[in-house]
Amino acid sequence: MTLLFLGLLLLLVGFNASKISLSLERLRGVLLLGGTLLAVLGLALSAVVQIEPGEVGVQTLFGSIQPRILTSGLNVVNPLVNVTEFDTRTQNYTMSAQHDEGQQAGDDAIRVLSADGLEVVIDLTVLYRVRPDKAPQILSTIGEQYQDAIVRPITRTRIRDNAVYYDAVALYSTRRDEFQTRIFSSIEKDFKQRGLELEQLLIRNIQLPASVKRSIESKISAEQEAQKMQFVLQKERQEADRKRVEAQGIADYQKIINAELSDKLLQYESIKANQAIATSANSKVIIMGQSRGASPQVLLSDK
Repeated sequence: MTLLFLGLLLLLVGFNASKISLSLERLRGVLLLGGTLLAVLGLALSAVVQIEPGEVGVQTLFGSIQPRILTSGLNVVNPLVNVTEFDTRTQNYTMSAQHDEGQQAGDDAIRVLSADGLEVVIDLTVLYRVRPDKAPQILSTIGEQYQDAIVRPITRTRIRDNAVYYDAVALYSTRRDEFQTRIFSSIEKDFKQRGLELEQLLIRNIQLPASVKRSIESKISAEQEAQKMQFVLQKERQEADRKRVEAQGIADYQKIINAELSDKLLQYESIKANQAIATSANSKVIIMGQSRGASPQVLLSDK
């Protein structure tokens, strides 16, 4: 567009060179030729617009938004239109208590009041994108600063609106997924009405008041100790059962032995044991005591 206006300016000077000065009169042909070339080149360049990948272009002509959306690549347009480019790729907006971690400098976490009146601090990341077919609507109703105008205020408001239905401890533990699903649904609906698509909502951290956090830690510690004691008791019961079974086995074994043993069986086993001793390398003479009605036993060995 600059080349076009510069060319038109040179043409204007060339046509009026004789009225301006004699020196310009001598350069009239050069001025007209140069102005024509610049005007044609500027017109050609102004009629072609390149849109980068992942972006769309919205045309504005004299303050009126044109319905045709420019896609990535080269597009032929009216040289007089102004093209505004919108990024349609996934974008993120982070609100965090950590300094310089989000889009805003300093502590930008969301502070909400839970159902039990406690202040909970939430770190959050919003993943969203501009819907290509809604880019003209965004430009006409919101403008290019849709992050500050839509993404940030709607997200913070919906989180505060939904946090009042949950206790602080429930937000931190048992109902965290439910809370995330609920705020996703409400934010997604608002984004859709304004030409944005919510892709994902990430609750990065939920920070409870220090007093509540200490209470939770104490409760968890007590539960762990109780579980440990249950394990110890269960182990002791198992050991007692094992000893009881072992004792019962010994008792049963003794009953069986007492019922089956006889004097003759004992005498036979004694003879077998003595024979084994007598045949050993160090055995010479073994004199066995006698029982009633039996002769003494003498085993000789020359080994």
